[in-house]
Amino acid sequence: MFQRILVPLDGSTRAERAIPVAARLAHASGGLVILMRVMNKSSRLWPSMALRTTLAQRAIDNELAEVEQYLSAIANSADLEGIPTETEARFGPTVSSILVVADATQADLIVLCSHGYTGMTRRIMGSVAERLAREASVPVLVLRDEGSVPGELSADSARPLRILVPLDGSAQAKSALEPAAFLAAALAGPASSVLHLLRVVQPVNTSLEEGGMLTASEKARRYLSSTADHIRDGFVAPAVARFGLGVTWSVAVDTYVAESLVRIAENAETVEGFDEGLSGCNVIALATHGRDGLQRLVIGSVTERILPGTKLPLLIVPPRSQNIPIKREQTEEGKRGNREWSWTSTFSPV
Repeated sequence: MFQRILVPLDGSTRAERAIPVAARLAHASGGLVILMRVMNKSSRLWPSMALRTTLAQRAIDNELAEVEQYLSAIANSADLEGIPTETEARFGPTVSSILVVADATQADLIVLCSHGYTGMTRRIMGSVAERLAREASVPVLVLRDEGSVPGELSADSARPLRILVPLDGSAQAKSALEPAAFLAAALAGPASSVLHLLRVVQPVNTSLEEGGMLTASEKARRYLSSTADHIRDGFVAPAVARFGLGVTWSVAVDTYVAESLVRIAENAETVEGFDEGLSGCNVIALATHGRDGLQRLVIGSVTERILPGTKLPLLIVPPRSQNIPIKREQTEEGKRGNREWSWTSTFSPV
């Protein structure tokens, strides 16, 4: 599934932590890795194309050439040995440029390492990962700056790679199952891997049981048990059965959904479905519902609460019907940047 993997870089070793993961995925699928870096200059320095001087233009060209040299060096590094690689150097707004390249190169996965800003810093600076999770039309795998790197986990073959997939009863939530299966199969290699289905339900009054009515938690158990059986039989997310992944499930009762998901994924609390002695999950994979505007402000986004709240890798799957127009921010600068100031090169292993 993940055959064209886009890795946005910024020149830091933090961002480069995404490269071995992307390489492992590309190797498993027989695909390629697309490395990109965006040069984003302040509008105070270059307010418009009309005001650009020859000296300023030369500075831009020189810096883009340096960026291309950097990407070429990464493409020829040991991490990507034997992996076909393309490079893209861009000038423009960071997130918009990533979305443009993802569309132009037909990428089917974006892998990046997030700074993990929180609090006031996150409010002021925003989060590239958060915006991509909200606007990208392809899955986004977010690694955390101080978190684990899933490509390193298969070294311990005695411990299965486990991906937590939250379900809420909707068909959209289930759309994360197959991408999670492809991710697990690629990262685990010969080791075993498991998808753990989790549903968090709100606490309810026990009086609901009167008259034979089922509690919310009992309904959730029946739903997850049935879903797990359908997955094992190949009727739902057939890639899971095809790869031979295990399927477990559990129900949690909590008022705060995002916080409960993180706590269970990281700590493997004693809940139904988790094996004794399990130290936690390796990845969280969830589908977004694509809420925006007032609905998003009122309801909030579980994904955007989980992003700053966990150090686990997070696979974010957009709605299947999502057809988000890429925000190219088509100023004259952006138009010319996409046409004149970008290079694409391909490195194929000998």
